[in-house]
Amino acid sequence: MLDINLLRNEPEKVRENIRKKFQDQKLPLVDEVIRFDREYRDAQQQADALRNKRKTMSKQIGGLLAKGEKDEAERVKAEVAAMADELAALEVKEEELKAEIRKRMLVIPNIIDDSVPIGRDDSENVEVQRYGEPVVPEWEIPYHVDIMERLHGIELDPARETSGNGFYYLMGDIARLHSAILSYARDFMIDRGFTYVIPPFMIHGNVVTGVMSFAEMENMMYKIEGEDLYLIGTSEHSMIGKFIDTILDEKDLPKTLTSYSPCFRKEVGAHGIEERGVYRIHQFEKQEMIVICKPEDSPMWFDRLWQNTVDFFRTLDIPVRTLECCSGDLADLKVKSLDVEAWSPRQKKYFEVGSCSNLGDAQARRLQIRVKDEKGGKYFAHTLNNTCVAPPRMLIAFLENNLRADGTVAIPEPLRMYMGGKDHIG
Repeated sequence: MLDINLLRNEPEKVRENIRKKFQDQKLPLVDEVIRFDREYRDAQQQADALRNKRKTMSKQIGGLLAKGEKDEAERVKAEVAAMADELAALEVKEEELKAEIRKRMLVIPNIIDDSVPIGRDDSENVEVQRYGEPVVPEWEIPYHVDIMERLHGIELDPARETSGNGFYYLMGDIARLHSAILSYARDFMIDRGFTYVIPPFMIHGNVVTGVMSFAEMENMMYKIEGEDLYLIGTSEHSMIGKFIDTILDEKDLPKTLTSYSPCFRKEVGAHGIEERGVYRIHQFEKQEMIVICKPEDSPMWFDRLWQNTVDFFRTLDIPVRTLECCSGDLADLKVKSLDVEAWSPRQKKYFEVGSCSNLGDAQARRLQIRVKDEKGGKYFAHTLNNTCVAPPRMLIAFLENNLRADGTVAIPEPLRMYMGGKDHIG
């Protein structure tokens, strides 16, 4: 959510940002917010003036009674009582206008960074750099589900019976590999100085609207019927929510956290062959990174976060590339975002395995996460998040890049201690 002062003082900057995101349908919101804000401030001034007048007149009553001017005191009392009704009406108007302003402010997109490339959708994202040499072996790489089934590592039909499409049973060494990757990611991030956290997997509605846009919420979140609780789509949701309505000491920043959680997503609109199997599913697990920092430090942390993901995948010899997300591909709260994509030998192309985002002060402003500096001043923190690894999607890249000609799957050195010393699955 933007600072209201930006709309008061630089409305054209907000309009131009909306155009850069190709959301021209939201342009009228700027004028609506400005109008409602003007009415809100007028009502606020009237209410403040009325409160001051009422306070002054209330003091007069005691003086009039002391002088024996009872009739005049009663007249002033009546006038003060009449002011109460007028003041109550103004206070109701203030709250209504405040709600109208917030409703629109939650929809107006955040100001994107100047470095973000301008484009309509993910087809216009810009490749930044490749890490590792993408290889296509001489032997055929089967579809990832076929690899898993040959290794007795997945059962889809029973999952469809118990839960429907988009679910699976992982079995045996594939299930163990799944857990090994998460355990390795946990220790990898701890070794980089992050504090390990297991957060709540359900959050209240006010946290949901604090960490994401309405469009994301509608397309992603599962609501618990009859309760003010939602299943998290990523641990970022509850991790940022952990700091709701807090004032952090500047000296305690940055907060660098790495969290494990299951994730639950509707995946509205998922279709096509790559959405079958375990690529786009309703339930998965993830190791996440969260940073809360001073505004001037967020660009540095943005680069450190995505580099962590690149380094993690490279320790497992999986080629990756980074993509700068264009303006039209950014969610409304994001200032800047970079995707990490892994190489798929079967498809002969890269596919997304992680996303790093700088949200500026958007989440902090919605959730009232503030920082107190050494002089006692307060400002909104910046928040960032990034995927370290999210199996089973990462399993696709792992299996395809480590499959041998004989159908066995090599286990790289860093994972062997989590796999009971095994150097392959066969």
